[in-house]
Amino acid sequence: MAKKKTDYSIKVAAQAFYLEEQSAPDSDRYVFAYTVLIQNQGNIAAKLLSRHWIITDANGKIEEVRGEGVVGEQPHLRPGEGFQYTSGAILETSVGSMKGSYQMLADDGRVFDTDIPPFVLSIPRTLH
Repeated sequence: MAKKKTDYSIKVAAQAFYLEEQSAPDSDRYVFAYTVLIQNQGNIAAKLLSRHWIITDANGKIEEVRGEGVVGEQPHLRPGEGFQYTSGAILETSVGSMKGSYQMLADDGRVFDTDIPPFVLSIPRTLH
């Protein structure tokens, strides 16, 4: 039986927050936290194997981060299940963006990537 695209459907949503108390704008240090929600909207369970982040600041500096799992875990998501975690990033500018992908391993042995849509890292307007 042919596999349908809907068998492997992982939705990712992220939201970032500025951490003023950990930042030092005079030293070009801007600290952000971000919360990511990963949901298996497919028909087959899958395990998150690894992450690949592309972090870009306002100067065009790009940092790529690769590693196993997220926050020390490799969550296994059955259809309908979700996993949420919070992590952080430090930029040299007050605005930047993140995007990337997760590599997933479905229970049927298929390895596939799921995109992490771009999101903005920015200090609140009142602080600009």
